[in-house]
Amino acid sequence: MARTIPIFAAGKAPSAKAPLEFRVSPPLALYVHVPWCVQKCPYCDFNSHEAGETIPEREYVDALIADLQSALPLIWGRPVVSVFFGGGTPSLLSPTAIDELLAAFRALAMLAPDAEITLEANPGTVEAEKFAGFRAAGVNRLSLGIQSFNDDHLKALGRIHGAAEAKRAAQLAGQHFETFNLDLMYGLPGQTHEQALTDVETALSFSPTHLSCYQLTLEPNTRFAAFPPELPEGDVCADMQEAIEARLATAGFTNYETSAFALPGRQCKHNLNYWYFGDYLGIGAGAHSKLTLHDRVLRQMRQKHPKAYLDNIRSGNAVQEHNEVEATSLPFEFMMNALRLADGFHPSLFEARTARSLNGILPQLKAAEAEGLLEVGPEKIAPTAKGRRFLNVLLERFL
Repeated sequence: MARTIPIFAAGKAPSAKAPLEFRVSPPLALYVHVPWCVQKCPYCDFNSHEAGETIPEREYVDALIADLQSALPLIWGRPVVSVFFGGGTPSLLSPTAIDELLAAFRALAMLAPDAEITLEANPGTVEAEKFAGFRAAGVNRLSLGIQSFNDDHLKALGRIHGAAEAKRAAQLAGQHFETFNLDLMYGLPGQTHEQALTDVETALSFSPTHLSCYQLTLEPNTRFAAFPPELPEGDVCADMQEAIEARLATAGFTNYETSAFALPGRQCKHNLNYWYFGDYLGIGAGAHSKLTLHDRVLRQMRQKHPKAYLDNIRSGNAVQEHNEVEATSLPFEFMMNALRLADGFHPSLFEARTARSLNGILPQLKAAEAEGLLEVGPEKIAPTAKGRRFLNVLLERFL
């Protein structure tokens, strides 16, 4: 399943020469990782593990609640603006488990009454039947890992569902959720330009409020990396991307982030918080956190393997890695996120999120502007169309 959780390299502790002082805490989101899938996809490099016949649901729910309890001192008094159940395949959990978790989150943390609560799901028939239960439990946004509506392409991707199941799940998502996302991939083995657009047309027929469209890439430590399939050429994929963007624009969708398209007012609040360099607490096996304290920014990673996570929860050692981000790294990390957004950011947000003056990167801003990669104004700093197309080149200016 395509995912949007960003994983960043942790830096060193801030030096005494660059003290930090954060006056306002960023918005805080909660990420919940469910590490099991029915089957590991050959392109997936996320922390996911084949579930076997059953998953230890009762033990894992207890562990997640204990994990949140142990992290409360780091987030005390801060409202949680969104919750995202990611994976893996969170829809392997029962609606009862999701209901229990959300009740615990409300009791332990300051979960905002209007919090966006997203759950990722796969289109398997058994899981699709759970949608009504997830909605009743309090999930108000579903993200469905379709990838393609073409049987041949789904088979090439190693997906366990077929086109008929994908269509049925998308239909059910629309019946039970006013807000839902469909994940699509393009540049698939043997895929033509027309087939990529057919997937988009099929997705639009179900009236989603949000679409995520990713080009398939061969990631290290995956089966596709070891045994690479034949993919469409780069120029073909670029044409697919341009055609998809144009079609979705015609349908009223805004390409507000590199791979994300939304109808007006239906952007994913949880992911926007990532791109605006907000804070997030991650609980569950392998979950990552970024937390801003008054004088530093912390990054954490929970124990990665499910068994190690469950074993260490009992001894109170859920965190496997704990680092402070170097003060001098914060400007680049901020730009690496914020410049993914088509609308960019207000200049004041840079200082609020990094505790550094924007003047410190003024030469880089001016250079990127001169190259036609960046629009720099008193109310907005945003990538140009050229900057979005060559985002890595733009980001290099801030390394």
